[in-house]
Amino acid sequence: MNAGTIGVVVVLLAIIAFACKDSLKHFKGEGGCCGGSSEKPEKKKLSGEKIGEKIIHIEGMHCKNCKNSVEKHINEIDGAVAKVNLKKKIAIVSLDREVSEEQLREAVENADFTVTGIESR
Repeated sequence: MNAGTIGVVVVLLAIIAFACKDSLKHFKGEGGCCGGSSEKPEKKKLSGEKIGEKIIHIEGMHCKNCKNSVEKHINEIDGAVAKVNLKKKIAIVSLDREVSEEQLREAVENADFTVTGIESR
């Protein structure tokens, strides 16, 4: 083998190694199609009586990992519990206290998604 052939083989082996590493992470449940974790977010319930609901329209969600990420970030807000509908590209947020639209928008954007609108119900 000459030096050129050896170089090509080394590059191909490196590419295969990276592909196998990512595939193994995916099959072990440590990664997903969007690079997020496949861990389910902890179930959260409102601590008080439900006083309202907001619907957040979200762009950029593609899979269950996206859904879980959005729910996790919104659920970190005190008084808010989210349920994402991927097909409709929305998060339905139940509230037991006043939560600003800015807080909800910031939570979704921190999950790396785009809010296209928020409506109260």
